Amino acid sequence: MVTTTRETTGRRATAGATDAHRGTRGRRDRRWLKTAAGMVVAVVFLAPYLVMLIGSFKRHAEILRIPPTYLPTEWSPSNYVTMWSTPETPLPYNLVSTLIISFCGTLLVLAVALPAAYYTAKHRFPGRGVFLLLVLATQMLQPTVLAPGLFRQFLALGIDDTWLAMILVNAAFNLSFAVWIMHSFFSRLPKEIDEAAMMDGASKLQTLRRVTLPLVWPGIVTAIIFTFVACWNEFAASLVILSTAENQPLSVAITKFVGQYDSAWHYVFAVSIVSIVPVVILFALVEKRLVAGLTAGAVK
Repeated sequence: MVTTTRETTGRRATAGATDAHRGTRGRRDRRWLKTAAGMVVAVVFLAPYLVMLIGSFKRHAEILRIPPTYLPTEWSPSNYVTMWSTPETPLPYNLVSTLIISFCGTLLVLAVALPAAYYTAKHRFPGRGVFLLLVLATQMLQPTVLAPGLFRQFLALGIDDTWLAMILVNAAFNLSFAVWIMHSFFSRLPKEIDEAAMMDGASKLQTLRRVTLPLVWPGIVTAIIFTFVACWNEFAASLVILSTAENQPLSVAITKFVGQYDSAWHYVFAVSIVSIVPVVILFALVEKRLVAGLTAGAVK
């Protein structure tokens, strides 16, 4: 009887160990499958950028060669030097213009959207729903449709063909998104947190700066990143409002290398690589907070 019990216990232990081994192997296999699938997706999305990067090191004649070559027969890193001194496009000025318009537009959006989102989330006032609905409605308007009207308005104000005009345009078209995303974050905070801070002697401004803002920082970072990228990539309004070549951003300047009968594709690729580097660096620096902001509210 004792021998039979021991044999049964041994068989159960062996079966349990086998099941555990199979479970571990199954989890390992699924992990490898997910990794392989992720690598395939990454290759699909990164392939165009890789082609663009390799093309930026080719000579003009080699890019137009038929059949095309995947790798350059003669690497030309000088493309990244000569593109800055092309007579058609003053790229150094265009880069400065892009940086100033993007940074100032983002700061203006943050300065306006932050108090608006905080007040609409923490206070109930007549017309609050209508105000939020109007803010959302402005997101439906596109710069391409409004660019001619905006040009006439800026011309009447005397600020056409200026950085100020594009800063105002970019801020206006990205304000609604920033207000809504920060409004949702402020709404999730219990009002008891603000009340507890005020009971401890903090003013409303101190409560906002020391208590509330650190709690909604992922949402603020998300709004900043999306606003900055939208300002950096804006094209239609810049093409209409900015007529001076030195004031135009990189998104407009890059089109100067594409002509009716010939295109300097080696410069187009090089300028494109240079224009996406700051955005990639910015995403890498704030990736953790950006993911936290995008996934906030997904799980309770």
